[in-house]
Order: sequence, then C-alpha cells, then structure tokens
Amino acid sequence: MSRTYGYARVSSSDQSLQRQLDALISYGLTDRDIITDKASGKSFDRSGYKTLKEQMLHKGDILVIKELDRLSRDYDGVKEEWHDIQAMGVDIVVLDTPILNTAAKSDLEKTLISNIVFELLSYLADKTRRKIKASQAEGIKSAKNKGVKFGRPVAVKPPNFDAEVAKWRNNEQSATATYTKLGMSKTTFYKLVKMEV
Repeated sequence: MSRTYGYARVSSSDQSLQRQLDALISYGLTDRDIITDKASGKSFDRSGYKTLKEQMLHKGDILVIKELDRLSRDYDGVKEEWHDIQAMGVDIVVLDTPILNTAAKSDLEKTLISNIVFELLSYLADKTRRKIKASQAEGIKSAKNKGVKFGRPVAVKPPNFDAEVAKWRNNEQSATATYTKLGMSKTTFYKLVKMEV
C-alpha cells in the first residue's frame, strides 16, 4: 500500500518551518507523515532527508514538497535528487509548481515532466551564472569609475621611515621597536627595507 510523505527544510535552526508545514498540512498530510530538517540544502547529510529517502520511501509512494529547492540548494543537486527519487518509483508533488507533479501520471508524462524539470533547472542555473557575472562586471566598473584600486595596496613609507631605519641599522634600536614606532607590520617593514637595498 502506497503512502504519502511530506518533506520540509530550512537552512538554519533560527528559521521557521511553519510556512512549509502549513502548506503540507493543507494538502492533507498529518504531522507523523512530515519529515523535517533544519540544515543547509548544500549537504545531503541531513538526518531527516536521509531517513526519508533510505528507509521510508518505497516504490509507489508520493513525496510532497512545497518548493523544488527544498530537495537541494543548487540546481545540480535538485536534478540529482529528482532523478534518484523517480528511479525509486516514487512520485513527486511540488505544491508551488503543480505542472511538475508526477503523481497519477503515465510513464510518458513522467518522462516529459522530468525533461521539463531538467531544462528549467539548466536554464535557471545558466541565468543565475550570467546574472552574477553581469553584477560583478557592473560592480567592478562602478568601483573603478570611483577610483577604487584593485589588488594589494602599495606599501607607503611613513615620513619618519628613513630616520628610524637608520637607528635600526646602527643598532640603536631593535627591528621590533622600529616597525612598532612606524606603526607598520613586520612584513611591510621588511618589504620596504628590502626595496631600499
């Protein structure tokens, strides 16, 4: 006899599952049929999800989630989990995207839905990458226009540098005392000293 399970996840312990739980209960699930995790979707080492996938779900069952990204944080992870769950013979219901629901569908329809999911996720992943790249380029251009320099800052000698270094070279003070007086790090001090040799 097939069973229906719900899965809800948030990324951290201070986030609330309530919105997802309300949606799953409205679908008709009871608390005992809902598995939850408060863990990042980046990792599949989530106790609730592992128990659900490895011990509870069987062929003919239905897995209900509120949103597709509850399976994983990134698109490749979602594709992998979708494929695994379908291969187990378990149907998936995505409450926020009914067109992706495989429950009560023929094998042909399930294949078409899987293709839609994979194409959609590939498109979204590519769109996200392009958006990030464009945002980075815009940010760099804007910063350069404002005179922001990229890369490591050039070490600048303080006004009293030569006098203090002369004291150090004449053994009048230690290197530590010298770079402390100059208000610079040991690395910067020696870097500037080497440049003068």
